[in-house]
Amino acid sequence: MKTNIKSVIFVCLGNICRSPLAEGIGKKLAKDLGLDLIISSAGTGPWHVGEPPCSDSIKVARGNGIDISFQRAKQISKNDFDTYDLVIVMDRKNREDLDARGLFGSRQIGDFGLDSADIPDPYFFDGFEGFDKVFSMIETGVLNLFTEIKDKKLEV
Repeated sequence: MKTNIKSVIFVCLGNICRSPLAEGIGKKLAKDLGLDLIISSAGTGPWHVGEPPCSDSIKVARGNGIDISFQRAKQISKNDFDTYDLVIVMDRKNREDLDARGLFGSRQIGDFGLDSADIPDPYFFDGFEGFDKVFSMIETGVLNLFTEIKDKKLEV
């Protein structure tokens, strides 16, 4: 069934690196594409609730013309699954964590035209280059996702 998508929430582990980047990239691309979407982000766990994104995520976003410094981490809830039309996770483990909590129906950003279904956690790279790589992967996935939304090709 095709539907008119109005809202998207991006989810990673702690909501301090990948999903804040996806939220920031998403807001910029939605504006660029003329999409009227509500966009947010969250983490599967509570470890960083209330904290800003990590400094390297803020830095890589800023280097690409996006300010995410005002965002604050939150943990995803059942209510978010009722509120948002799409729940987009960064990797398979995020989906498994949500499924284990009975929160079914998420999709992976990597399924939208990326070579890998998983966006790796940039903390497992050596140095800042991991954040550049992750930014680029997320940007491609979000652009492909939003193009499908704009063209009304995405089924939910």
